[in-house]
Amino acid sequence: MRPFIFLLTLAFILCAPLRSDAQIHSHDHSSPYAGFTDREIKSMSPEEIEGLLNGDGLGMALAAELNKYPGPRHVLELGPALGLSVDQESKIQAIFDEMQNEARSFGRLIVELERDLDQTFVEGTISEACLGELLEAVALNRAHLRLVHLRAHIRLLPILTESQRMHYEKARGYAG
Repeated sequence: MRPFIFLLTLAFILCAPLRSDAQIHSHDHSSPYAGFTDREIKSMSPEEIEGLLNGDGLGMALAAELNKYPGPRHVLELGPALGLSVDQESKIQAIFDEMQNEARSFGRLIVELERDLDQTFVEGTISEACLGELLEAVALNRAHLRLVHLRAHIRLLPILTESQRMHYEKARGYAG
């Protein structure tokens, strides 16, 4: 039995490069980016654009969310289960509204900048200087957007009781 396993392993090792060469030289030139050329902004999915314009978190506050700093949207959704008081709900709603307004503004800026970046490539007018400026502006606005979302989590924490925070963790599936 051992010689058979040895020969099978040897055959696999010797044939593996041939198999990958055959795959490389096949006529299937598909790319994971196939179809992206039809996008409004090539580097952004329609879902990402929509999320940015809506002020959605898009995972930007995971550092807070997954480290016991609840998010205002989810706290409001879980409000009845958490037993929020009218005062708590009012304060959390204010934090959420402020976050949404700021996030939508930064989201619009990011989408506009990404559209500009895409358009300069489409027109063939891109230069290294222009590229640097656009990318710095995108990065700065993404950082501000992330700050908006993370700051909302920080501001929310002292409004909730320890019991509410524990219930939130459990309801979101973060705690046993």
